Amino acid sequence: MMTNAEDPTQASADRVRRSTPEHVNLQIDKQTNINVRHYANSSPEVIQKRIEELDREWDIERVLEVNASTLALTGLVLGLTGNKKWLMLPGVVLPFLLQHGLQGWCPPLPILRRLGVRTRGEIDREKYELKALLDGRYS
Repeated sequence: MMTNAEDPTQASADRVRRSTPEHVNLQIDKQTNINVRHYANSSPEVIQKRIEELDREWDIERVLEVNASTLALTGLVLGLTGNKKWLMLPGVVLPFLLQHGLQGWCPPLPILRRLGVRTRGEIDREKYELKALLDGRYS
């Protein structure tokens, strides 16, 4: 059993969870628990495949970074090759990325969280619970 300080899903340990409404965090946690229960009676091969899927799952940080970079780069390219007004796009997106880096919140965060995009800690919690199921079968 993990203590609150060790549990990555505790709001005090995670800026994104602190910045997310509690009911959204609870819904994400509920879905994670459903996922673990779903695989609880599966074969080791199926559980291992799910663990590999979790290793490839994009966390909220990666989603935000890739989307912000894509929008900023697109605005920069369009601003340099076309209409200079496109330079406003990186001028809006990059401060949001900075805000997220400093505070753990930015305007797209609530939308992505409501869509179920998880933190690395939330993804890892599911992964480690599935690994514990595998370990329990071989102990």
